Amino acid sequence: MLTSAKLTEFRLKINKYQALHPFFILKPDCYHIVEVIIFAFIKSVCAMITFPNAKINTGLRILNRRNDGFHSIETIMYPIGLCDALEIVPADDFGFCVTGFDLEGDQENNLCVKAYKLMHQRYGLAPVHMHLHKNIPTGAGLGGGSSDAVFTLKLLRRIFKLKFCRSEFDEMAKLLGSDCNFFVSNQPSLCTGRGELVKPVSFSLKNWHLLLIKPPFSIPTALAYAMVMPSGKALPVDQDFLADPDLWKDWMVNDFEHCLIEKYPVLAEIREKLFSLGASHVSLSGSGSAMFGLFKEKPESTELFRDMFVWEEKLT
Repeated sequence: MLTSAKLTEFRLKINKYQALHPFFILKPDCYHIVEVIIFAFIKSVCAMITFPNAKINTGLRILNRRNDGFHSIETIMYPIGLCDALEIVPADDFGFCVTGFDLEGDQENNLCVKAYKLMHQRYGLAPVHMHLHKNIPTGAGLGGGSSDAVFTLKLLRRIFKLKFCRSEFDEMAKLLGSDCNFFVSNQPSLCTGRGELVKPVSFSLKNWHLLLIKPPFSIPTALAYAMVMPSGKALPVDQDFLADPDLWKDWMVNDFEHCLIEKYPVLAEIREKLFSLGASHVSLSGSGSAMFGLFKEKPESTELFRDMFVWEEKLT
């Protein structure tokens, strides 16, 4: 949005440039035109780029194993700043490429490709080229693939100016994966069923410091679910309780931790190191392999986690 403050800032920059380059001439009545052109260019570029973010699970309970082979879960998901970058541009033929972290499997099984094909079947989309740059580690329990899929739907809707209701969006997300529906609203939520039933929860971890660690291995989701034993216990969802991680110790539990720590002892080492740095709460995210700590103050050192993926941020 072009505001008077932005226009004033732009004019000051032009004046400063003119002072350094006296042969540069731009009439004052052209300032607005130039800014509009620049703004339109930036807007057109942004319309084709998006940044799918990761999530953490502040607690995850396995309630039971269902007759369809899936598990009923109860978890609270929280969006974080770690993100991939996704660019989609119109093209003569469909194309998809990945940079950054390597992805396992072939192109046809990538959730971005599946998201495009799903929308193409429904709306007859023209071909596009998709470039996904992976910053979110895979096999970490951070929802990177699910986020990529939903942000693909969102960006395709924007590019092709599609109109569909929220229920249809939720339906498409559900077809792509159990975690996908969370990223439609992308706000702190209680997720139940297979994870696809999403109910926003009113709490914030703003100003808490997150330190997220992924060891140099991934944990396949199918393996984690094959190992876990349902606890049958629900999570507390009181708003005041959720807003204070100091109270979470014996309540905000991830049921995957016990079995996965036995198989991967390094997870226990990461856990202890995070507590030694002063974390108020430490947990596995999703079905792993990433673990995170929540801190009241910025952790002093991350050198304890050499040869591991480290992400640190102040939550908003």
